[in-house]
Amino acid sequence: MTIWQERLAELRAAFLLLSRLPAGKLPEPPPKLAQSHWAYPLVGAAIGALAWAVFSVALWVGWSAQLAALLALASAALATGGLHQDGLADFADGVGGGRDRAAKLAIMRDSRIGTYGVLALIFFIAAKAGAIAQAMPGLWQFVLIGAASRAAMLGALHHMPSARQDGLGTLAAPDLGAPSPLVPVAAIVGIFAVLAGWSSVMVLVLLAAGALVPAVIAQRKLGGQTGDVLGTIQQAAALGGWLALAWIA
Repeated sequence: MTIWQERLAELRAAFLLLSRLPAGKLPEPPPKLAQSHWAYPLVGAAIGALAWAVFSVALWVGWSAQLAALLALASAALATGGLHQDGLADFADGVGGGRDRAAKLAIMRDSRIGTYGVLALIFFIAAKAGAIAQAMPGLWQFVLIGAASRAAMLGALHHMPSARQDGLGTLAAPDLGAPSPLVPVAAIVGIFAVLAGWSSVMVLVLLAAGALVPAVIAQRKLGGQTGDVLGTIQQAAALGGWLALAWIA
């Protein structure tokens, strides 16, 4: 297998893990989850581009900016199978309802959704939709926030310990001694930031701040990251980015 075939396999693995978008079949043996980390921002970029297309079409047919924003968010959620939203709801239920670390982790593993999870989803969706409707972002803003919010997940994966001995947060953790993907990830996000224009500075600052909040809570309450924590970080990072655009609109 050539190096380009290896990178293509890793890109496919990233799409198959983080989305439901068609990506083809993986070769045998498939790449390890950690080998596909560099491609996470590209998955986010594709989902962001899809959301922008839905947003633009909704505006073109005459629907309101608020409705167009909700449809864009719905298309992004469908493209991921609600992966990150599920993590947000589980994280909110666990952190809000558990008495101690073990109880919080047990609640997060429960497939049922509770009051904290429902409220978190409502508030996040409403805030993001309102921010998008106010900002009226273009293609590269959608792409940047999609890519950078997935890069924020990698920051947690590579700098936070696993809170469990199993689960997605452990399976996707980086291999010891393996080359760090953070340089190519930063390059990819940097290219999209340049294409998005001057607003990218504020977007990336508030996006990073949004990601930091659940990361700090998870470290203190859970002792590290899990798959649900990573999903929450992506959602919080994206919210920070959209709020930044609404602020400067």
